[in-house]
Amino acid sequence: MSIKRIITALSMVLKMLFRRRIILLSLVLIPVVFLTIVEFTAPTRFIPFRLASFDTRLLIRESLKEVALVFFSVTSSGFLVSLLALNLVQIDNEVNRRLVICGYHPFELLISILLALLLTILTIAIYISLLISAFVPIMHLPMFIFSLMLIGFVYGCYGLAIGSLIKGKLEGVFFIVMLANIDAGWLQNPMYYAEAHNNLIIRYLPAYFPSQSAIIAAFTDYSGFNARFYSILYGTGFLILALAIFYNKMRIKK
Repeated sequence: MSIKRIITALSMVLKMLFRRRIILLSLVLIPVVFLTIVEFTAPTRFIPFRLASFDTRLLIRESLKEVALVFFSVTSSGFLVSLLALNLVQIDNEVNRRLVICGYHPFELLISILLALLLTILTIAIYISLLISAFVPIMHLPMFIFSLMLIGFVYGCYGLAIGSLIKGKLEGVFFIVMLANIDAGWLQNPMYYAEAHNNLIIRYLPAYFPSQSAIIAAFTDYSGFNARFYSILYGTGFLILALAIFYNKMRIKK
């Protein structure tokens, strides 16, 4: 593999992103819309809820509005990054095949896409964290930023896997929206989780550990090491799947 070719491919991916103004506009406006709606509609009463990722029964008491704001910051991060990852793989599919024919290795192209995705994940995590800190006093802002990066990593790698597996754009968006809406947008809500009858199912969904990490960082002084570790493990599994599918589709068969 050539570092020069990876950098060249990365610059091409970034130029493609910056040319599409609607993508950049969405990345800026969607979190603002999400958090503004929650700010104006969520109740302010305080309720206790359990930190699900701890074996012992740890209860914390926070405002419903603040919990909702933190939860939807995680939701918007995962949703945005997964759709962007899907787009990064699918938009230049034919271009990537021509680059492989011209001598690029499939892994060089995927690494360049992954680097562009990681830069985007970092940008979105910092932006949303600074935005949420204007509404909620976050106890550990650096760890909260890292938690949003983890949800971006998990759902970004899921988006890469779906984009590599499915050719159709509409079908890809359906798979992204379906999981993100059910998992990150609904089941991981601490209020819903506390009353769920089969919360074992919720624990195995992709957004579980990043959501727990974000809640721990936002409201407590407890260590979220286990949640962060399993988030990285989950995202790495999706990444390996994406690598295998992308390589198989892009390699030149002799």
